[in-house]
Amino acid sequence: MSKLTIGEASKPRFEFRTFGQDFEQQRFRMARLSVPVPEKVWERHSDEIYILSATNDINNTKIRDGKMDIKTFVQTVDGLEQWNPLMKGEFPIKREVLEKEVIPAFQVEMDLPSQDEFSYDEFISMVKSHPDLKAVKVSKQRFGYMVNDTICEFGYVLINGAKVCTLNSESTETDDIKKTMNDVGMAEFENINYLQAIKRVIGMIDKPLAN
Repeated sequence: MSKLTIGEASKPRFEFRTFGQDFEQQRFRMARLSVPVPEKVWERHSDEIYILSATNDINNTKIRDGKMDIKTFVQTVDGLEQWNPLMKGEFPIKREVLEKEVIPAFQVEMDLPSQDEFSYDEFISMVKSHPDLKAVKVSKQRFGYMVNDTICEFGYVLINGAKVCTLNSESTETDDIKKTMNDVGMAEFENINYLQAIKRVIGMIDKPLAN
């Protein structure tokens, strides 16, 4: 069985993730059980914009450093989710890319002005004016670990300024994730992906987080 290496391109991964207010016990166990990891993943910070659609729960769209990244939900196996890349793009973004890839991913109707490309500001303005779309500011402070050959993290996440915590384990091997969930103490929590967590925090979905 090949081991998963942080930063390595590999076959599609499965993931368990959850969001809540307090995972300090689980974070402690994750840190103690972790093997040493590269210094570049000890602590990472990022500011991102997630584009949320009221009509879509299968395509995850985020923008970071002027680049758009869309992942699509593939399947759930043993309660673990698998997501694959759908598209990557940069601003200014071509009209054709918006019409054929981005807008279909949102699963909404959107009338575009008659121009061949759009700046980041123009795109965000269209999102903000659409009744089914929301642009949400997400700031992440992530701490990386490696438990049972799975890539793990604990993170503090600000969703439009609301602070929540997240725990994660991902791997190509579902059995390794499930063992990690039990070893760390995550198995009792609901599997909540970023799309679901953000929608719950901003009130687009009327459900609580894991705790």
